[in-house]
Amino acid sequence: MLVIGCLIHLTPSASVGASPENQFSGAAVYLQLADEIESHLLDDVLPLWYPRCVDREGGGFLPHFREDWTPGDRQQKTIVFQSRMTWLAATVAERYPELAAEYRRYARHGLDFLAGTMWDAEHGGFFWGLDEEGKIIPAYGDEKHLYGMAFGIYAASAAYEAAEDERALDLAKRAFAWLEHHAHDGTNGGYYEAYTRSGERILAPWTDASGRRHTTDSLGTLYGYKSMNSHIHLLEALTALYRVWPDAAVRTRLEEVHKVVRDKIAVEPGCLNLYFTPDWRPVPDHDSFGHDVETAYLLIESAAALDTPDDPATLRMARLLVDHALALGWDERHGGFYDRGSAFHPAYRLEKVWWTQAEGLNALLLAHDHFGGGSSRYFEAFLKQWRFIAEHQIDHRYGGWHATVAADNTAEPGRDKATIWKAAYHNGRALMEVSHRLRRLAGKGRH
Repeated sequence: MLVIGCLIHLTPSASVGASPENQFSGAAVYLQLADEIESHLLDDVLPLWYPRCVDREGGGFLPHFREDWTPGDRQQKTIVFQSRMTWLAATVAERYPELAAEYRRYARHGLDFLAGTMWDAEHGGFFWGLDEEGKIIPAYGDEKHLYGMAFGIYAASAAYEAAEDERALDLAKRAFAWLEHHAHDGTNGGYYEAYTRSGERILAPWTDASGRRHTTDSLGTLYGYKSMNSHIHLLEALTALYRVWPDAAVRTRLEEVHKVVRDKIAVEPGCLNLYFTPDWRPVPDHDSFGHDVETAYLLIESAAALDTPDDPATLRMARLLVDHALALGWDERHGGFYDRGSAFHPAYRLEKVWWTQAEGLNALLLAHDHFGGGSSRYFEAFLKQWRFIAEHQIDHRYGGWHATVAADNTAEPGRDKATIWKAAYHNGRALMEVSHRLRRLAGKGRH
């Protein structure tokens, strides 16, 4: 398990240098933090998931493990979980040469399941969810969804980047083409979100043969509306696809979705609207601090993919998103981002959710890198965030990350370590990104 290093307990009096910009930073500090965070990834996170979650019999990855990492009984296969675990395996293989052979096997295993079972051979597109044997079940039905399609593209693109497996690129291309044909909104921009198995858009609540009325889709979005959540992850997927397949049509859509997220979904003073009418009129709802800081990263990442890393509008909005989360959703005393709040008032849901803490860790170091200048503000918050994760979010008894930590820093006992929504993607990505950025800031990048 993680041994918490002395660096996370730095205070202003423990400065590395005399000037404010060096108060907490410096090559030695960056490198020690990188070693500590990367060790947690390699020693405490990845070995808990792989090969434990690899389903040798049914294919793909097992999504349900209890608090002590014993297998659970809810092992249905959803496109989101399967894609996230495939993406992580592929990205580990690409970034860590010493692990490449092992993790390419896991990535290929995941790709086989995505292409052979999750992909609908009759109508195209990825199923949202299937049973343990890869069959359609009433619990999920046969709907398809933009959010799931995006993650399938994201995983297939990473699998191609890691192993140059043409099957992976072909799957990503087919998924992109399916969305273009069935889901793109040529009038208002962006994409419609829910579809029948054959690809018809579902734009209104509907009643099935049993008389049950269906009003919301797989993400809880009212049918016919667009969502922040689907479009930020589509942005993530198109960024990954364009990196491995710089096709003109992909670039056009990447530019379009980047602007939709930056200019329509994200708004001052640094929030994301959650839901929209088809013509992008926002529907009032809460502010999710985790999505705010995650989107700051995704906007900067996609701008770099478009060869506009210094785009002022993108950098301005990314900084607003991080600053607003720090102003209203941040626990200044203990570290950690709260779950939700509003545009102008402090957080009212004070639990700290595992994926939000991971995205916050990544976004704070990103902000330090891009906007820190002569101030240590973002790096101070980054140190406090890592301290919170190391002391409270990580389960020091069984390993892994607690799903939720309460405002008093206690974790609810008995919570599952893995579910269809709790994969190793958020914290795996954050730990990789952070350790890589720290080494680059130290001038001694690993890659």
